[in-house]
Amino acid sequence: MSYFPLLNLEYVAEAIQEVAEEQVTRRFSELGANDVEEKAQGELVTTADRECEAALAIRLRSVLRLPVVGEESSVQQPDLLDVLGTGASSWIVDPIDGTSNFAAGNPDYAVMVAYVHNGTLAASWIWIPSKHLIYIAEDRNGATRNGEPLDHPKHPADTHAMTGIIKERFLPDAARSHLAARRSEIGSTVADSNCAGIEYSQIAEGAIDYILYWRTLPWDHAPGVLLARETGHVAVRVDGSEYTPSSNRAGLLIAPSDSSDDVCSALGLAALTHIE
Repeated sequence: MSYFPLLNLEYVAEAIQEVAEEQVTRRFSELGANDVEEKAQGELVTTADRECEAALAIRLRSVLRLPVVGEESSVQQPDLLDVLGTGASSWIVDPIDGTSNFAAGNPDYAVMVAYVHNGTLAASWIWIPSKHLIYIAEDRNGATRNGEPLDHPKHPADTHAMTGIIKERFLPDAARSHLAARRSEIGSTVADSNCAGIEYSQIAEGAIDYILYWRTLPWDHAPGVLLARETGHVAVRVDGSEYTPSSNRAGLLIAPSDSSDDVCSALGLAALTHIE
């Protein structure tokens, strides 16, 4: 039973998949030179990003008439982010997570949506078109993959036996040096996919044990954090405080709930608290 009776999780999932097919998937490997531009240094945006977000906003507002905090619209209207700090309800949309992959013809991309109810992460959807996988999570009600419940994956108790991702991009030099010196305490690391949606699905499935991110924009992380929580993980800042979508301050660890303190200790996260 849903804790949010006005929200039809499956209907939203279908809307996301339909919009993604119309605006994103059909353009994969078909983008023209005028369809891709750099919105900031090293940050791409495509025609598909913008049109997917616009179409999704219409569909989501037909479900619940709420503000839509989208990655692309927030570039034009930075004050949209203020909505998340008010405690109000809203939608968060990442029309293409992994845009650089998408633009390069790499299928590792996702379309992600989160629903925030009175300031709390309430539901989320991650659609990975290339794998035909839709992940749905609901606060206090578990998570599913293509409609089937996801169990809490088992993780090694010993941090030396864990496998994870330390997201190098956006790490300040001081943080990079600190974490490099701690690698022997945390087992092995694997390359990131340049797509948070893919990486959060790996956490939910138990393919990796932890992820450490530095930049934490809400559309990149709100959908995945709820999926992680509903599959037995915690999402904490480097100072140990709980993740909320209203804050995008640096540093975010996703780790198994029963060993998160050990992972924090192994990585020496407390030492990163004052690094910008």
